[in-house]
Amino acid sequence: MKLTKWISATVASALVAASFSLTTVVNAQETRTIADETIYDLLVDRYFNATAENDYNADPKDNTQFAGGDFRGLIDKFSLITDLGYSIVSIGSIFKTEKYDGSMVTSYDEIEPHFGTAKELEAVIDTYSQSNVKVMIDFPLTNVSENHEWAQDPAKAEWLASSSEGKVQWDLQNEEVQQALLDAVVEFASAYKFGGVRLTNLDNADTEFLNEIIAAIKAVNENLYVITNEESDANFDANYSSETTEAFRNVYKNVDQDSSNLLTNIEAYAKGEQTPTQLMLDNLLTDRFTLTNEAYPPTRTRLGIVATLLLPGVPVTQYGTELVMNGEAGPEAHQLYNFKTDEEMTDFIGDVQTLRSQSETLRNGEFKLLKNEDGYLAFERFSEEERWIVVINNTGKTTRIDISEEEIGTGKELLALLDSDTIRVNKDGNYPIILDREIVEIFQVKDEKGINKGYLAALAVVYILFISFVIAIIKRGKRLRTEQ
Repeated sequence: MKLTKWISATVASALVAASFSLTTVVNAQETRTIADETIYDLLVDRYFNATAENDYNADPKDNTQFAGGDFRGLIDKFSLITDLGYSIVSIGSIFKTEKYDGSMVTSYDEIEPHFGTAKELEAVIDTYSQSNVKVMIDFPLTNVSENHEWAQDPAKAEWLASSSEGKVQWDLQNEEVQQALLDAVVEFASAYKFGGVRLTNLDNADTEFLNEIIAAIKAVNENLYVITNEESDANFDANYSSETTEAFRNVYKNVDQDSSNLLTNIEAYAKGEQTPTQLMLDNLLTDRFTLTNEAYPPTRTRLGIVATLLLPGVPVTQYGTELVMNGEAGPEAHQLYNFKTDEEMTDFIGDVQTLRSQSETLRNGEFKLLKNEDGYLAFERFSEEERWIVVINNTGKTTRIDISEEEIGTGKELLALLDSDTIRVNKDGNYPIILDREIVEIFQVKDEKGINKGYLAALAVVYILFISFVIAIIKRGKRLRTEQ
């Protein structure tokens, strides 16, 4: 289902942006926000092993150990992420660590040798930036290894608040700790041309301190995005809501699920009442979404992915979702990436991303809910330039929704971009959208074309010529048989 080229042409012809002046395009790029982005979340160690040079003590057969993935692997396989259409690749914590997922950090100054060198990290950033993809890294504020260089310094003994299971927790109320963390994150953000920083392990950090860190990072580069994977009232560019993530997991795990709370944070953002929420089916700390599925996983994933990509918010996808990766939270959910991808799924995600990336309206347009009931979701994204209708039928039966001509406008038609169907107004003044069970469709509202008389005439000529040719062949065959 490789529709990318066709979709690109269709959308481009419809977008007023196609005729924008160069100045307008530049200004649009300057005002880009995190709501324009889509994030692909991965672990360096579990992506691709491009060189054995840094594979000391690595064991790909033991999922609790380093497997060998490295920065060079991110470069060798970067086309997969760009083909999927993601504009930010989040590569997790890359500081020196005792564990493959970066959760046992021992230094805020050094890069993990298993992943590669500083020069190779710079090469990753440069390679991705050439395709307009930003690189985001994690910075854990606390809960690091007890062997962290600060924890080993007797002069910093008062910096420790507690320790458990081989990890230490900094006293985030201590002003010296706060200053040291602020200096460390600013130094790291200044050393590389990152596109974003995700602050993790917030623990009991107060909002004022978090805002200081955010402001300090922005001072390095005002275009740097700063987010977190925890709930917080600080001034992050996008908030995280466990309630929203859980809602997505529950709604799309099977058909006919209660979807009443799916849009809680989404509608608030659409109304301008809060910052955008990260929309995801799972994250690197949870069970895989597939593990919760009660029905056919690829279908569940397809419907859920479209919801995260086209509802107002910031889409975040965990690596391997396009492979329908499974596993419980922890090493089982952090499997090695299998590059024998499901081409139909990756093409589908790429197609939807093409629409989103080319349409300002699909990213930041007005939002209007048409229906949200037991898994059946229909909504509009619209602006002065264009209008879209997205319908996700996550129910167990074929379902119809009638949208009035008053809503759509007169002289319009709905062009279905995933199955090439066209819906026109009926005698009752409605546009009837009928979708089979577990199907998603994206409609673009277009001016009605009517009957193309020239095309029909040309088609008639072709048929006449073809029939004449067939008749001539038959007559010739009869004549040859008579002569023989």
